[in-house]
Amino acid sequence: MTATPPIAQKLTFEEYLAYDDGTDTRYELVNGELIPMSIGSGLHGEIMYLLERLFNQEIERLGLSWVARQAAIGVRSPRGGRWDTSRIPDVVVIGAEQWQDLRSREAVIEVNEPSPLLVVEVVSESTKTTDYRAKRVEYNLREIPEYWVVDPLAAKVTIFTLIDDLYEGQEFVGDAIAQSTTFPTLQLTVTQILTA
Repeated sequence: MTATPPIAQKLTFEEYLAYDDGTDTRYELVNGELIPMSIGSGLHGEIMYLLERLFNQEIERLGLSWVARQAAIGVRSPRGGRWDTSRIPDVVVIGAEQWQDLRSREAVIEVNEPSPLLVVEVVSESTKTTDYRAKRVEYNLREIPEYWVVDPLAAKVTIFTLIDDLYEGQEFVGDAIAQSTTFPTLQLTVTQILTA
């Protein structure tokens, strides 16, 4: 039987970091409430793995001091004027030095630390609204330069790019190359991503 997180009680960020319900369930903290993260489909996991691998190959090819990691880094973000939200994106690209720092503590990028260079969320039935709306606002406020929403349900990839402090989105489908400003020479089609 899985323990149920407290519903009525809101957690502080520090309580969230220390929270352990004795299960393997991973949680995001959203406005002080624990939100269980689903495992996702096998395709969801394959897309995460593909993007992490290809981003890291491109990083190495370009000789950049960055790393891509899947579902391993939290991003603390604002919600409702309070800093009690922490998301765990499906894939995150950050500087290698920042990753080294996170290896020796809770792997959560704090509000006073540099934001990721790129985050990816892979849509599932239960996360559609959150990925397109809530996370878009939160990542925009964190000034993350690029946010990908990979949507196997709608067979598209939307890339939000930060322009003049606001995200502008561009949708890609089929054999169109997902045009990234972070990785401008990456030749990756939507079909390749969605059939990982």
